[in-house]
Amino acid sequence: MDTVLVTGATGTVGSALIPALQARGGTVRAMTRGRPVDGVETVTADLQDPASVAAALKGVDAVFLNSPSAADAAELQIQFANLARDAGVNRLVLLSQYAARADSPVRFLRWHAEVEAHVEKIGLDYTVLRPNLYLQGLLNFSATIAQGFLAAPIGDAAVSVIDTRDISAAAAAVLTSSGHSGRTYTLTGPRAVTHTEIAAALSAATGRDIAFHDAPADQFAAALTGLLPSWQIGGLVEDYAHYARGEAAEVHTSVADLTGRPARDLTDFALDYAAAFAAL
Repeated sequence: MDTVLVTGATGTVGSALIPALQARGGTVRAMTRGRPVDGVETVTADLQDPASVAAALKGVDAVFLNSPSAADAAELQIQFANLARDAGVNRLVLLSQYAARADSPVRFLRWHAEVEAHVEKIGLDYTVLRPNLYLQGLLNFSATIAQGFLAAPIGDAAVSVIDTRDISAAAAAVLTSSGHSGRTYTLTGPRAVTHTEIAAALSAATGRDIAFHDAPADQFAAALTGLLPSWQIGGLVEDYAHYARGEAAEVHTSVADLTGRPARDLTDFALDYAAAFAAL
């Protein structure tokens, strides 16, 4: 069985991808910046250190490329893809983002499109996964949700949000089966939902009243100031403007097509994570 290198192995997607690969018979090598991963070979490497990445890629057949949020994320992923090609890696699965395109007004979507374009031209067997807004991203709002409200600059726009466990399951399917070369899969949940519906689902799951507040973009940015760097806050404001324009509501069947089971619904996520949104 091929050895798969999982970057971002301790992150939300990577940590779920490892057992999903193992369940499919895959041999996993986890790449981290020092934290060991139980049950698999772990290598310490940093995307900003090409020599460590080159060492991590030795003897690897396939790679899952995901990088932490960084202002130079596109540059780092392009460098990683080149190193993977030079190491003789046979297959690269790239985690991108829903609606990535070079002319997007959203910086993150432009950055992802740049990486996609590079991977396409360097001669690797590649597959692109474009997931929509992560449901697990709601965990970043757990402090306010615990106080009874969820706030974001999105109005009543619907988004086909996805559970990250389904992203991992789809990635595992692509990494352990054939027929995906050169393909791009858009990954979404089974329906588009508004943030009012998200708040209602969390209310039902926790047995508490949780309301959605449509926050102005400047207020949203101000709440994040000091918690995130300015480039990331700016990018998130652009992301939410993209959602608010109704540009992320399409539903795709790729999760079911790849994994053989439907994508998890918002209500499934809310029930599974209810304890994380408990009152403080």
